[in-house]
Amino acid sequence: MSVESVDQAAEAFLEARRARRWLRSLPEACGPQSLEQCYANQSRVVAEVGPIAAWKVGAPSPHVQPACAAIAARTLFNSGANLPTTMFHLLGIEAEIAYRFSADLPPRGREYGLDEVIGAIGSIHPAIEVSDTRFVTWASQDRLSHVTDQLNHGALLFGEGRADWQSVAATSQRTILSIDGRRSVEVVGGNPGGDPLRLIVWLANVGSRPFGGLRAGTIVTTGSVTGVEFVTAPTTVEAQLPGIGSVRARIG
Repeated sequence: MSVESVDQAAEAFLEARRARRWLRSLPEACGPQSLEQCYANQSRVVAEVGPIAAWKVGAPSPHVQPACAAIAARTLFNSGANLPTTMFHLLGIEAEIAYRFSADLPPRGREYGLDEVIGAIGSIHPAIEVSDTRFVTWASQDRLSHVTDQLNHGALLFGEGRADWQSVAATSQRTILSIDGRRSVEVVGGNPGGDPLRLIVWLANVGSRPFGGLRAGTIVTTGSVTGVEFVTAPTTVEAQLPGIGSVRARIG
């Protein structure tokens, strides 16, 4: 991995954002060949659009290594926000479970154990991620290219949560996703990555390390429980997670 290839890939994504000219693919010379290169590219992009205020982490199954993306403050919103359509190329809506950290977990020489990660989490929150892509077509690239593209992140919204988060059984949580007042998805559980704590422990020890670790106040969202529902603007979206809370947004 060369500095030149990282800079070239990062600049391609940054220019796509600036000019709203979406990519058919990355130039062959700078296509990511490893997760290390993906995160180097992400770091370069986030340095331009940051600072980091949140993270997304997920996995396609409970037995696969997770992947993550740093989320800049400019794409993190409280429930009730009105988001302009000019923020996005595509609008994919996902309901998720998120956690807010109350203590720092900086990089260190030994791994953080589960108990240490649990001790650093302050609250649980309902979340909606607006999934997007800087490529012309959704899911058109190899996985490494999509990881490089912030794992298809567009915006993250979160609602009021609860501090007694350990009383919530995330893997059996009921979630209702509504689009324009119409119930679109209702599920129990639904996260393909399994237990969110597995994902967060990995994020603390591996994924966030190149970015300086996790900081108090940071929101971590742990993957879609509803799948992606594509919508067109203007639209109002809401996720209800009974026992945790609800989150809503207007787009357009």
